[in-house]
Amino acid sequence: MVQDIYIIDNNNELIENLKQSFKRELDEYKFTSVKTSDIEVALRNIPALIIIDEDTANANIVEFCKSIRSNEDNSITPIIVVSSNRDREHIVEVLKTDVEYFIKKPIDEEYFYYTIKNIVDLLSKNRRISPLTGLPGNVQIQAEMKKRLLNKEKFAILYFDLDNFKAYNDVYGFSNGDEIIKFTARTITKHIHQIPNNDNFVGHIGGDDFVAIISPTDYEEVCKNIIAEFDKYTVDFYNEVDAERGFVEVANRRGIIEQFPLTSLSIAVLEVDSKIYKTTLEIGEIASQIKHKAKAILGSTYVINKRRF
Repeated sequence: MVQDIYIIDNNNELIENLKQSFKRELDEYKFTSVKTSDIEVALRNIPALIIIDEDTANANIVEFCKSIRSNEDNSITPIIVVSSNRDREHIVEVLKTDVEYFIKKPIDEEYFYYTIKNIVDLLSKNRRISPLTGLPGNVQIQAEMKKRLLNKEKFAILYFDLDNFKAYNDVYGFSNGDEIIKFTARTITKHIHQIPNNDNFVGHIGGDDFVAIISPTDYEEVCKNIIAEFDKYTVDFYNEVDAERGFVEVANRRGIIEQFPLTSLSIAVLEVDSKIYKTTLEIGEIASQIKHKAKAILGSTYVINKRRF
């Protein structure tokens, strides 16, 4: 995923220098110049990093940084301030606003390069809430949805849920269950990132629930490919007897043996248009209804809502 870095630099000198420093990695880092007057619009995109040139920002740097920090979705977005002001008290006041780095001019380009690279890499790792799958969790999922709604984008959300997963855990144990969850994460991520769009997103809601956010495309083809790979390899997580007969046996609380089919994958696809959906809560409510329909069908399946863009 491309890392968006916003540069508050009203004379564009700083951004040009950074593009030169990162010229071999511009497919990984996107530098965007933002005027101080446009900061509210820019924050909707939740950048990976904000760099402010105090000398050209034309704003009270302390108040400006406070305004960024007061934005809920950017409360953990790192900020670097570069400045020719070397007054110690001023630097401390800036750092009190939760600015991560204050870099004095003239800038050492190599030092600046590694500072940016390391901050972005660290944040990327820390944002991966799930230690099991390495995927972003609920905070980032919600932020990604809100970003696209605020930018009035048309997109689709794919919700993934494993069926009969509890029965698998009861028979094979949580450690083996974790392996299925990791396999599911790899399968979803592989196919979502094969879509020719670097703005696609995959998140781990928790447990056996996942979500993907993608631009308009052939959702049916994507779902078919994910299900085909999932069904092909899921049987490898069962012993020969269970795989052959297609179910597991689990004793319920009364000691009665019940049969449960092998774990399958349900996918609910919701097309989102900001003219129709205004909040992530509305999206969640409709998606829940679609997922309920998908889970009512035996075996791996997908349901796509019929509302068109």
